[in-house]
Amino acid sequence: MEAMKVPISPPATLADMRRILIGGNTDTRHLVDVITSRTLAEDPLYHPWEWFFRHEPPEGFTREEWWVAVRSARAATARPLPLRLTNGQALTFNLPDPLLRLVDEISARARGQIELPEPVVNTATRNRYLVRSLIEESMTSSQLEGAATSRIDAKKMLRENRKPRDRSERMIVNNFLAMKRITELRNESLTPELVCEIHRRVTDGTIDDPAEAGRIQRPGDSRVRIVGDASDEQLLHIPPSAAELPKRLEELCAFANTSSNNEDGPYVPPLVRSITLHFMMGHDHYFADGNGRTARAVFYWSMLNQGFFLTEYLSISRLLLKAPARYARSFLYTEQDEGDLTHFLLEQARIVERAITDLDGYLARKARELKQFGSKLRTLGLNHRQIALLEAFVRDPGAITTVAEHQRTHGVSNQTARTDLQDLHERGYLHVVKSGKAFMWYPGDDIATRIDSGH
Repeated sequence: MEAMKVPISPPATLADMRRILIGGNTDTRHLVDVITSRTLAEDPLYHPWEWFFRHEPPEGFTREEWWVAVRSARAATARPLPLRLTNGQALTFNLPDPLLRLVDEISARARGQIELPEPVVNTATRNRYLVRSLIEESMTSSQLEGAATSRIDAKKMLRENRKPRDRSERMIVNNFLAMKRITELRNESLTPELVCEIHRRVTDGTIDDPAEAGRIQRPGDSRVRIVGDASDEQLLHIPPSAAELPKRLEELCAFANTSSNNEDGPYVPPLVRSITLHFMMGHDHYFADGNGRTARAVFYWSMLNQGFFLTEYLSISRLLLKAPARYARSFLYTEQDEGDLTHFLLEQARIVERAITDLDGYLARKARELKQFGSKLRTLGLNHRQIALLEAFVRDPGAITTVAEHQRTHGVSNQTARTDLQDLHERGYLHVVKSGKAFMWYPGDDIATRIDSGH
């Protein structure tokens, strides 16, 4: 697991730093030069303070003056959000070029405004790809919260509809069912009741006090305090008091349900709105446990609600799991930098972009495999029905079949269909599980590799 390194905080607020500079320098022209210098204020990548702390400032200026110039430029173009941090600081955001590019690209790709992969467009296979993505997201979101089940065991459990054996498996099942529910609720408004329902689904049977599932914390409850790792007791974040939570959640839901086409308020790009919800859910910590899983589920709801339908097929948590410390630091950058959400927006937008790119790569790889394996299958001594079935499974690894379905598809007897499937099972290409009175057959995770190797 990546170690959490607490970022260096800015030396003071922008207002205080301006006052310090004015008090310590009698050269008014110099101070004006600091604040108005375009060259000094240039920072196209939108770095946090610790970057400036570790780099040499332009000649003739201190790091503090450099930061004042950069922060002054950001403050001049900052856009307001109707939400506040625990300390009352209003949230704002900027749209630097890297974020603008990500907003445009993600909006086009996730809304289907560019060419989509055939398996996603094809209604015959899209549901199976959706199941794959739901399984992936449910596993990795749970692993971010401490679930320790292996990927192979988790996939097998969900595919076989087996009851979870421990808390880790229960977390994964909960997340899977919650994500399925989210896709059903995409056109519903976000309400405190819906947020509580989502939390109840992701935490059912996984928290010490069952009464806390789906319940916002109340005055008198022990509130979470976020500290560094075991060797670092530094206090990183104190969420708002429990008494404030109902009002803050109402305000957050109102923000979530505001259309980006609303002409009465400042424009907030849909992607920015979804990521803002993710941030605020994590910042406020409405629940005793399961806040991260709930925040990510609400993010998915928001993306789907705003028309980013490709989000169904993305696993955001898989990428967050690769760099959990970066994920945590992106929260702190915003909290340290006077509510400037741009830091968190940039990090999360990059995650979404990578998730879309990963999906494109996965589908392209599967398309290539299908072409390659079509000819390979014909060298394995299989009949045409078995070849057709394996081609379908290579195309869609999330698929399942039964003896009756194979029988109907190829117009053969029950015994012939059973023999086909049993032979593929014995060769190691298919797994079988009993569901009620019937048996279900599905491909192994390594089916493509096994076919390619001829084993």
